[in-house]
Parts: sequence; structure tokens; C-alpha cells
Amino acid sequence: MSNQPNNPLHGITLKTIVTELQEYYGWEELSFFVDINCFRSNPSVNSSLKFLRKTEWARTKVENLYLHMLAVKGEGESGC
Repeated sequence: MSNQPNNPLHGITLKTIVTELQEYYGWEELSFFVDINCFRSNPSVNSSLKFLRKTEWARTKVENLYLHMLAVKGEGESGC
């Protein structure tokens, strides 16, 4: 495996990404940002992981939303 110093997602599991997004946004808002059924109908981390591991476009959207969330959280913390 190669070193990925410029990849901000390197070392972060998909489970961590989904869990943190769900805690930050909640399922309803998360389904607004990424319109997939596993975020709308009986949502769970496990069902989301199964779908996202098989669906590249949805995983990309979730990863991009996670990076956006990190940026927003970082901005909020620096204002203190």
C-alpha cells in the first residue's frame, strides 16, 4: 500500500464517515444532501455501509459531504 499524504480521507473508515455524518446532520438532513433510500427508509449505519460499498457515485457524494462537514466544523472552532 502506498503512502497518501495528500488524501484527507486516508486512514478514515467508511463506517467512521457515515457515523460522524449521521451524528452531525441526522438521517433526515443527510438524506437531503445525498438522496439515497438507505438514508431515508429505516436508516442505519450498517445498511448504508452495504449500499455505499457497492455504489461508487453515492460513496463519492458521502465522502465529499464529510470533507465539507470537516471544513465547516474547522471554521466554527477557529472563531473562538
